[in-house]
Amino acid sequence: MLDRLFTNCMIRPGDLPPSSDTMRVVGTFNPGAAALGDGVVLLVRVVEQPVETRPGFAASPRIDPEQGVVIDWLDESEYHTEDPRAVTHKHTGEARLRFLSYLKVVHSADGKTPDNFTGPVIAPLGASESYGIEDPRITKIGSTYYITYVAVSPHGIATGLLSTTDFATFRRHGLIFCPENKDVVLFPEKVMGEYIALHRPSGSVRFQPPEVWLARSPDLIHWGTHTLLFGSETTEGMPDRIGGGTPPIRTREGWLTIYHSSEKAQQKDVAGIYSGYAMLMDLDNPTKVLARSNEPVITPTESFEKEGFLGGVVFPTGIVERDEELLIYYGAADECVGVAGFSREEMIGSLVASV
Repeated sequence: MLDRLFTNCMIRPGDLPPSSDTMRVVGTFNPGAAALGDGVVLLVRVVEQPVETRPGFAASPRIDPEQGVVIDWLDESEYHTEDPRAVTHKHTGEARLRFLSYLKVVHSADGKTPDNFTGPVIAPLGASESYGIEDPRITKIGSTYYITYVAVSPHGIATGLLSTTDFATFRRHGLIFCPENKDVVLFPEKVMGEYIALHRPSGSVRFQPPEVWLARSPDLIHWGTHTLLFGSETTEGMPDRIGGGTPPIRTREGWLTIYHSSEKAQQKDVAGIYSGYAMLMDLDNPTKVLARSNEPVITPTESFEKEGFLGGVVFPTGIVERDEELLIYYGAADECVGVAGFSREEMIGSLVASV
């Protein structure tokens, strides 16, 4: 594991007020991040749960186009309730979330501490986002910032696209990857005349653990030429699952990204340990993986990473370059925003060439 230059718990749930008196903020995590002017802008996933509780029932909020936030009360005798994030119907397998997520803009001059929490909110909109929007990633292409995010609804988990030039107003481009697909990150420039994205298909029929795929597009909207980049193994001691993390950045050595990986959980009601690993792809042919880390570059070590809503989670979602330093932004324990600094030279030097 690499030495961190610094670590800071940047944003906690108590820093933000809830959207209404009927809800409470239980998580502020998995932020998209980008350099903006002399500072850093974050797009933070904010998670809320209903304040009210009812014995024997699980609360599941959703967005109704006419009524706004509606809370469905689910009879716990009909659902599997071990997971703190969701319940699953015992007979149909239908999943419902215990919370509702939206996105919040936060600015930071130094990239380590928030300036204030007065930035705009991006709320769920439409049938494909009725269970909330989650886990944004930000990529600057030209003068425009493009934001991929997870849209959750009864139709499944899909990926939507937003764009902005100022993080004050946003343009919605709709869904760009249909269910079931998430962890989509965009490259910051075209490669061989096409836009490139990494994504993770997440079908309900699990023939094997999740894999990271690469797709191409002429316009950031229509995606095809899907190619398997790499997959996770299930042999003893290897990660249980993987998925995209930070948008790739160009370095002299290749496209650098920090992806997430988790160890197999030992209990049904826990997620396993989530860590960040580094990967280097060829600049001219990103389907060629040049090198990967053989151990995590960042793993839960701090108390706010090991303890929280879902302890033992470091989930990297943003990366910002500052001279020779890399600022990695991540969700900690599915509760807080963390930021850690690394030497770019040491990170790239730690990678092991792929055979």
